[in-house]
Amino acid sequence: QVQLVESGGGLVQAGGSLRLSCAASGRTFSGYAMGWFRQAPGKEREFVATISAVGLYTSYEDSVKGRFTISRDNAKNTVFLQMNNLKPEDTAVYYCAAGRNTIPPPRVTSEYNYWGQGTQVTVSS
Repeated sequence: QVQLVESGGGLVQAGGSLRLSCAASGRTFSGYAMGWFRQAPGKEREFVATISAVGLYTSYEDSVKGRFTISRDNAKNTVFLQMNNLKPEDTAVYYCAAGRNTIPPPRVTSEYNYWGQGTQVTVSS
């Protein structure tokens, strides 16, 4: 089993940056693909980014390409989401998740079995 705890959210001005972290517990962390999803009020949870188990493959939702970078440090059981040039449209609760390590790693919520509690990201205009 994997337990996930997100941190690093907060309030930032448009154009600013935040770095989210997701700390994982469990011996199986390095065997999972890791994903970041977000959910704004009144909207469905949507895919943001994913990274394969050893970090070789990454995938991004189109609106965040070139602005967000997902990475992981398996030695520290941590996955990161570096968010640059933030926009008000990025405002949401951000969740990390662990899923089956397919190649490419999955982009849909149904393929992820373990979820964190989320961290709020608010981008002001």
